[in-house]
Amino acid sequence: MSTQPRAPRSILHIDMDAFFAAIEERENPELKGLPVIVAGLGPRGVVCTCSYAARKFGVRSAMPTAQARRLCPNGVYLTPQMSLYATVSAQIFNIFARFTPDIEGLSFDEAFLDISGSLKLFGTARELAVALKAAIFNDTQLYASVGIASTKFTAKLASERSKPNGLLEISDAQLQGFLSPLPIGAMWGIGRVSEGKLKQAGIHTFADLISANPARLKPLLGRDSERLVALARGEDARHVDSTREEKSIGAETTFDADLLDLQDAQRELLGLCERVGKRMRLASLQTHRLILKVRVPPFETHTLSLRLDHGINDTRQLYLSAKGLLDRWWKSSPAPRLRLLGVSGHDLCTPAQDDLFASAGLERDSMATDQVVDRIRERFGDARLSRARRLAP
Repeated sequence: MSTQPRAPRSILHIDMDAFFAAIEERENPELKGLPVIVAGLGPRGVVCTCSYAARKFGVRSAMPTAQARRLCPNGVYLTPQMSLYATVSAQIFNIFARFTPDIEGLSFDEAFLDISGSLKLFGTARELAVALKAAIFNDTQLYASVGIASTKFTAKLASERSKPNGLLEISDAQLQGFLSPLPIGAMWGIGRVSEGKLKQAGIHTFADLISANPARLKPLLGRDSERLVALARGEDARHVDSTREEKSIGAETTFDADLLDLQDAQRELLGLCERVGKRMRLASLQTHRLILKVRVPPFETHTLSLRLDHGINDTRQLYLSAKGLLDRWWKSSPAPRLRLLGVSGHDLCTPAQDDLFASAGLERDSMATDQVVDRIRERFGDARLSRARRLAP
């Protein structure tokens, strides 16, 4: 019995351009064209993202804010508004769903889409991608860069090379011509250390990697050598995993000065629980396990975990549960001082319908309060509303 060859897949990699900074520019049009840098603003802060105007000065994501200020002293430095970014992200993923159900989210602003089953409705892959980019801009006034290919790896490389606001399609016929000259540092799974070793061995491009003697690569790349050579050839059998679930939802903050007072730490913890709770509610998820993360000088990190009897995502329950962990750690520490505090929800699941009717009155009031707070902050921003408990005496 003969079998028909499987039709090539059509995969998009979508990456929003300078996502956090672009949202800030949208909310404040006077910022357009300026070097906007979204970052932690204290002495220990790190850049989350920056506009393309800031990148011209050498500013990059994950760079210490102090270094960014030296490179771009006249930049516009803004504190991240994670709740706002999460709301816009949910809006964008809803737009993706208009074009295909096969969506694998990678972060707030990045996803793979398998559009193979949607082409009968939307035309060619390029036509669909053009329509998707237009829908994103019409609904959010934000730009996306899109790569199109038959594999996830090549689609991602294509989107990276189409930025900003670009669209690049790599057909199978173009595959080797596109991949071969790429620098070895563009390969997934090759960090700076491995990149340096490969360059010392004379391997500078994907083509060099493909032609290298396997026995020579083994000491440099170990067990990954065969997989990386296959990727360099454009061989990537991974499918878009639309069933992939978030493993955790969390938030953390590094303090400009170490916290020495328990009440100050509790106020900061409440703010973190608000952020985590909102992200869970936006994703229609609850947590069954909370983890508290504390870091003390100089750089010692501790975690405490709490298994919950039932799933939660309202701010009050998240805070009370996390507060119990914080209080326990604080009392057990001879001289507590906090450099960093974080909270995250794990073992995520979709809320059970029965929970709506089994909730106690206080719990229902808490959920109703969260809904009101979420709506107000979505419309007016996080800074317009704060729980009284978060205000310093």
